Amino acid sequence: MHYFETQVPLTEDAVEVAARLAGSGLFADHVVYENGGVWSYAGGARAELTLDRSGALLRHEGRADVFQPWNGDPLHQVAGLLDTVSIPEWRAYGWAAFELSYTEEHVGDGRLLHLVVPQAEARLSEGHARLRAADTATLTSLLNAINQEPPRRPTRPTPLDVWGTGEDAYREAVKLAVESINAGELHKVILSRVVEVPDEVDLTATYLAGRRGNNPARSFLLDLGGLEATGFSPEIVVQVSADGHVVSQPLAGTRALTPDEAVNAALRADLYGSAKEVYEHAISVKVGTDELVGVCEPDSVEVPEFMAIRERGSVQHLASRVSGRLSPGMRAWDAFGAVFPAVTASGVPKKAAYEAIRAHEPEARGLYSGAVMTVDHTGAMDAALVLRSAYRRDGRTWLRAGAGIVGQSTPEREFEETCEKLESVARHLVRSAA
Repeated sequence: MHYFETQVPLTEDAVEVAARLAGSGLFADHVVYENGGVWSYAGGARAELTLDRSGALLRHEGRADVFQPWNGDPLHQVAGLLDTVSIPEWRAYGWAAFELSYTEEHVGDGRLLHLVVPQAEARLSEGHARLRAADTATLTSLLNAINQEPPRRPTRPTPLDVWGTGEDAYREAVKLAVESINAGELHKVILSRVVEVPDEVDLTATYLAGRRGNNPARSFLLDLGGLEATGFSPEIVVQVSADGHVVSQPLAGTRALTPDEAVNAALRADLYGSAKEVYEHAISVKVGTDELVGVCEPDSVEVPEFMAIRERGSVQHLASRVSGRLSPGMRAWDAFGAVFPAVTASGVPKKAAYEAIRAHEPEARGLYSGAVMTVDHTGAMDAALVLRSAYRRDGRTWLRAGAGIVGQSTPEREFEETCEKLESVARHLVRSAA
């Protein structure tokens, strides 16, 4: 069950090659994931793990399927099934839905997690590509796809107006959430709104255009099990190294990012001077720290970066970093479960925030504010928060963005913030060729 491998030089940008592989048709199901200047392409499935409210299913080449009914502890079921994967040096790619954080009665009927150990994999960096595949024929196909002429595809974005839709409903939801906060029911909640995309969109071309126009912490392009998405994640949910070092990266507090640096500087000063934004950020960092304390050696948890500015496409954020070292017996999935979903996409306390989200949002979140992730045989994990993304399923394409609501929030400003975030993607949408 080993992989056949080769290495080749790259003369093109890694992002261009990754996008070409995604659009090559080599595999219908595929994931592109960018992390630290390396783009990974994963195509097909030698092993596939899916989870829904009925339970977890592992399909593995050369073996019978294994199904485990839902037992109330799905992440440990997932970790246990991955432990049985016998493919040497495996690495899994996939996604987790926001509703994975819910108890069984609220998870709904949708898929909660989908991971694949690919048939073909390419790790692409500047000037270099490492390729591996389940057989030599697939490896040859992978090489051919990399070396083929770049396909002609539309490149000119058609920006979508995100300001002229959904304002009244969203402002009413914010008003009701502020009333709940001021009544003491919770401290903070992130409420999102959905914007439909009426045109047929080329998600691969949108990924390329959007990646040029954004400076994400991670980026991705995927098509798994009928769900397609591309996005430019502003922050990680959690990163766990093979030796147990854990990092999360709360971003909360937002102002627009414009072409005018003088305007940006004024907006940054306003961001730092806003009691509302600083409070929203500080409580997110506190929760993130408390969550890691539960799975890390207590003396190891620290905040090595606090309230820096991170520029992410059309917005700038207050950003902090929380880190620690896993306690003995704890693993990456324990760290993921402790912090998921990100506090910056849910609220404080989380259980009360979930109730507000279900009450005030128009539909289930699914991938939005969930995670796109990699996890491997060493125990390492990297999970990106799914924001600033475009989604497609069953012929429907949509965007989604939210804002952090606290007691000082105003409906007008929170709606404005969602628009600022949506433009990270909306200005880069590329229509499909006729």
